Amino acid sequence: MEKGSRILQIYHSLLEKYGTQGWWPIGGKYHPADYSFPKNGKQRFEICIGAILAQSISWKGAEKAVMNLRKAGLMDAGKLLRAPMPKLKSAIVPAGYFNQKARKLKEFARFYLALNGRAPSREELLSIWGIGKETADSILLYAYGVPTFVVDAYARRVFSGLRLVRRDADYDKIKQFFEGNLPKDAALFNEYHALIVRHAKEMKKKKAAN
Repeated sequence: MEKGSRILQIYHSLLEKYGTQGWWPIGGKYHPADYSFPKNGKQRFEICIGAILAQSISWKGAEKAVMNLRKAGLMDAGKLLRAPMPKLKSAIVPAGYFNQKARKLKEFARFYLALNGRAPSREELLSIWGIGKETADSILLYAYGVPTFVVDAYARRVFSGLRLVRRDADYDKIKQFFEGNLPKDAALFNEYHALIVRHAKEMKKKKAAN
């Protein structure tokens, strides 16, 4: 079986097993099989902020921080940029590393406002302090619908286990592996990434139970 066919076969197997995942959650709600989100700039900004807060932590902690920012009236680029650092840090404590992440959010908010509604390039995102490749690709895919594959620890674990990639391979090499063997489709990349995360978490639970 050719690699492209196998990668698609794995996708369909995961989809059949777990169903659509509805990433990215907006306002605390998932939207399975609806790839029309975000529907406005407010939702787009929330996804971007969530992607930054999710760095090096589970989504559960990042989601709590997103909710805190919303309650504090800071889920707005202008208001977040003007917010006193103590207030911002206090809101994002559940996401961990709140000193660094507060600065990252400020840097991103400044950048976001300068975009004036246009979509950023990957290179522009990577030029922002604190934005790495995984975060940049998450923002592009989920906030802007750009067909770019997100590579995370789960993808490395699952596909190195299948001996399709090396676990220590360069980020962009693994990214190219997926993008070179799949149709360039944002909805497909969106769902595939979410399914990989779901599968990896289920396998971890199963292993812990044994």
